[in-house]
Amino acid sequence: MGFFNRLRTKKPATKDRSGWERGILVFAHTSEVIRAEKLIKNSGFCIKVMGPPPEIRTGCDLVIEFPLIEELNILRLLRDKEIQALQVVPVTDHLLQPVDLFAVKDFGEHLMVRAANMKLTVDKETGVIVNISGGGCPDVPYLAREMIGKSLLEAPKPQDIGHTLCGYALHLAYEEMVRRCWQ
Repeated sequence: MGFFNRLRTKKPATKDRSGWERGILVFAHTSEVIRAEKLIKNSGFCIKVMGPPPEIRTGCDLVIEFPLIEELNILRLLRDKEIQALQVVPVTDHLLQPVDLFAVKDFGEHLMVRAANMKLTVDKETGVIVNISGGGCPDVPYLAREMIGKSLLEAPKPQDIGHTLCGYALHLAYEEMVRRCWQ
């Protein structure tokens, strides 16, 4: 994994989230999750977009996991921007654990990360994106054309050029692939 080894020297700082009491924010629509994620992250909170546990699934396939100690600050931030969470659920039971959106498959020379319905595959030696698949949104062919054949470092970020839920899911796969490069 030559490309991945080169990237590992640039390991970003990470926060240990294992000791946090966690909660999840449930929204009616995916677009609200996307807006809330951007707002909360830009305000410096450490959150993660995940799949909802089956017990609280409401139709939106995404929730935001956050440190429960920041509940009031995050809700105030959302209220100020008129973003309304349907529910705030403390994760107190294993049945309420949010579901990871990612699946990773190692094909030997290639590594694939799937986030929701979008898949991103990279050559492990060079870091070049070799395939983008999944989704049915109209911007997927455009995203594939702009990214395939470029390294992770050279390719445009899907969030900068995509405009649909598929583009958002591809960006999650892209971020997970980049994160794995720094592990």
